[in-house]
Amino acid sequence: MDFVRSIGRWALAGLVINCIIGSGIFGIPSELIRRLGQASPLAMIAAGLAMATIMACYAEVASQFSAPGGSYLYVRTAFGRFAGLQIGWFDLLSGLGGAAASANLFVAYVAVMFPQVGHGFDRVAVLTGLIAVPLAANYRGARAGANVSSVLTVAKLAPLGILIALGLWRFGHAGQIIHPAEITAPGWKPWLEALLLVSFAYEGFEDAVVPAGEMKDPRRSVPFAIGTGLVVCMAAYTLLQFIAAATLGTRTTDQALAEVAAMLLGPGGQTFIAIAVMLSAYGYISAAILNAPRLASAFAENGDGPEWLGKLHPRFHTPALAIVIYAALLWVLAMTGTFLWALAIAVGASTIYYAAVCASLIRLRRMRPNADALRIPLGPVWAAAGIAFSLLLLTQVNAREGLLMLVTAAIAAANWWWAKRNARCVMDVARELTAGR
Repeated sequence: MDFVRSIGRWALAGLVINCIIGSGIFGIPSELIRRLGQASPLAMIAAGLAMATIMACYAEVASQFSAPGGSYLYVRTAFGRFAGLQIGWFDLLSGLGGAAASANLFVAYVAVMFPQVGHGFDRVAVLTGLIAVPLAANYRGARAGANVSSVLTVAKLAPLGILIALGLWRFGHAGQIIHPAEITAPGWKPWLEALLLVSFAYEGFEDAVVPAGEMKDPRRSVPFAIGTGLVVCMAAYTLLQFIAAATLGTRTTDQALAEVAAMLLGPGGQTFIAIAVMLSAYGYISAAILNAPRLASAFAENGDGPEWLGKLHPRFHTPALAIVIYAALLWVLAMTGTFLWALAIAVGASTIYYAAVCASLIRLRRMRPNADALRIPLGPVWAAAGIAFSLLLLTQVNAREGLLMLVTAAIAAANWWWAKRNARCVMDVARELTAGR
């Protein structure tokens, strides 16, 4: 039984945007102003261009695959089962932690308006409903899940677009060329910190390519979606930062966009931002429930997980059991708060699989020189730049996060041992059956 290919290029582009734009953008402008002042919009552009090296590598590598799995599948094909499982576990656990964090963030902002939601039965009810809607949509099919994701993408972009439009109307005529002294004054260290900080805001696009088995013409739609997502997000981020810098000047605050909204919209600005944060958080959850279970299903399909995990629903042709298990784990982590350990490794984990996929580009070009796939100009150069940038990001991992990454690597190694042993048992049974004949 095969997946139903129902995700078109525009739905996939919406999924990429949904995976990138999360709640982080509501906190980053404050940090950039604190470090760089009026030059802060340039950091949004610089980080986007730096992440473009990694996104370009993903676009080429992903265009060679039409099966689900994303980074796990690419690295497994290029470097074998052990490397693939390492990447798969980092990808799976970091995404699960991020979704659980977004669920708690959603509830926290609802509780600002309705305090009773912050605890007890009301909190349980809100978290359950929050996860149940995208669960039901994705259980019935990727098209339904992608449609929910597309609606939430529009919903999360709408308040940001309103903020940008009002800000440009008020401050657009006052735009000034940034003086070179404003760029050099902070020094190289604040610029490096800012670049790394903003780079994390561009992460998440890789999750959108996991359900490749349910995409229409993934070889063309994936590069289109990644490129479109980068352009849209870079434009939105840069304009938001410009408006924040124009509104606040060099004054620092922990809630830059909230203050911008209050100035542009009046007393209702705080509520406006709260709704925007909730939409962004919910959009991320919806995208995670669409993407991550397909990764678990890919484990099963490649013999790296139990067969029942990848079994497709007879009517909806979806990895229904994997979707339910993932949603249940997400609910438990969101309820208990134990998602923090997975969230802590998200930053370090992403740098690992970014570097691995960039390296896969070089390896796959040698393995498949005549592949019918996208070939970016100077591909190995882009890959080398992506690896270098990923290693630079990895230097920001602290000791605690490094320890948690080692735990994840150990789990992946145990999974590899199980898969290898299981494969050997299957081969032994096959030999016995052949000998019996």
